[in-house]
Amino acid sequence: MGKANGRSEVRSEAEKSALDLEHELPAGSGDDENTGTAVSGESSAAESELQKLRAERDTLLDRLSRAQAEFENARRRASKEQQEFREYATADALKSLLPVVDSLERALQVKSDAAELRSGVELIYKQLQSALSKLSVNPIASRGEPFDPRYHEAIEMVETTEAPDHHVVEELQRGYKFKDRLLRPAMVKVAKNPGK
Repeated sequence: MGKANGRSEVRSEAEKSALDLEHELPAGSGDDENTGTAVSGESSAAESELQKLRAERDTLLDRLSRAQAEFENARRRASKEQQEFREYATADALKSLLPVVDSLERALQVKSDAAELRSGVELIYKQLQSALSKLSVNPIASRGEPFDPRYHEAIEMVETTEAPDHHVVEELQRGYKFKDRLLRPAMVKVAKNPGK
């Protein structure tokens, strides 16, 4: 809609100029032959000027249309490139997690006792933490740390003297950061010293 308005404004300005020129032409009386010749000379000069203005107007409108089309094509291209970049970035992240899935599948196929199963799961957990670390996903330190509402979500206040006031006593769910951005806050229990 904005494009159409821009074109119509350019057209209307050019058309107004052409109409103004047409109205400025002197009206000949036809009584005097010299006056008629002069008027016809001025008329052809004005007509020539009008044709030039119309040609210039058409050229400018054509340039405007082409510029708008080029801008729209560039915008579409940039949008497509951003989408492709997101998809490739996601694919790389998923690729780094596939070895963890492979390890879990192998662990499920092996029949072993509980101790071996536990040590296998611990190895897979370390492998997953390593993959997340390569993706710049790191756990948030919680237990024993002062409560920080930017990174911790308090589920419960626990009256205790074993930890300083307003410090995390227990972590119920680990929180994670992606670089400096919070992905998920840690769900924690916070110490409240009695009498405070």
